[in-house]
Amino acid sequence: MPHMRAVQVKNANGPFELVERPIPEPGPGRVRIKVQACGVCHSDAFTKLGAFPGIQYPRVPGHEVVGTIDAVGQGVPGWRQGQRVGVGWHGGHCGHCPSCRRGDFITCASGQIPGISYDGGYADYMIAPFEALAAIPDELAAAEAAPLLCAGITTYNALRHSGAKAGDVVAVLGIGGLGHLGVQFAAKMGCHTVAIARGSDKEPLAKKLGAHVYLDSVAQDAAVELNKLGGAKVILSTVTNSKAMSAVLGGLAVGGKMIVVGASPEPIEVSPLLLIGGRRSIGGWPSGTSIDSEDTLAFSALSGIRPMIETMPLERAAEAYEKMMSGNARFRMVITTGQ
Repeated sequence: MPHMRAVQVKNANGPFELVERPIPEPGPGRVRIKVQACGVCHSDAFTKLGAFPGIQYPRVPGHEVVGTIDAVGQGVPGWRQGQRVGVGWHGGHCGHCPSCRRGDFITCASGQIPGISYDGGYADYMIAPFEALAAIPDELAAAEAAPLLCAGITTYNALRHSGAKAGDVVAVLGIGGLGHLGVQFAAKMGCHTVAIARGSDKEPLAKKLGAHVYLDSVAQDAAVELNKLGGAKVILSTVTNSKAMSAVLGGLAVGGKMIVVGASPEPIEVSPLLLIGGRRSIGGWPSGTSIDSEDTLAFSALSGIRPMIETMPLERAAEAYEKMMSGNARFRMVITTGQ
């Protein structure tokens, strides 16, 4: 039986292990993907730490997967061997819960996540349900496309559903793995894009990514500065610091909205008067489905948007993960298989 390499977590809080496993066969409704690249996401910590309910170990992490279809199971419509495909956070849905019945597959009550619900992309091959597949444009290299399937879709999909129009002031809070893409998307959508981060050293990068204005939240009161611009129609919060979110809420315009895509365990503090008086709001945005991934990839290819990445081979997955978790990566780590 032919074997493949996989990097697994044997149990919660266990180390990453490079192991050999039999190459799996796709069942009905599933395909086997020959993995070329897999982005390393902060959410991979759910699998590493056992911080997500119901994970069965050993488990192979990874939900930013790009490769080619290597084998097709029975009953798979429209996909064929050799096609370039990707799989993101949305890894399948049940089709019969209330959310699915309304066509809102990303909030499926029993939605599946690659690398959490089933083995993900830290491997030479993986199995995925066909409804999770996104076609990859020829213009995007595998390693470039991988982070767009999570960090990319999360920021692009949130912005395009935010109500912001060309010319509106859109602020992106944080210029990390999510934020450096959010700035590019907002600018390419024609928004008056404001990047907010800590320290003046990030200003040249923010401007290079397309920001029209840079605010150093250490030296400036970002809320005051946003109000000088007329207030933000949208603040896209990509940071994981709730105090930083609270500090900029006063910069929302009348009818403005903060969209939270960076997860923090701490509560956001906001004055009810701020919300009531100007019809301001705070909401979240949960990624998107496979067709949203395709839209993200297509817009990125069309607009010249690319993530800033550093690649490492599969056998150095543990090192790539640690570099991402340490915050020293600029900005997304991507594991490559050499296939």
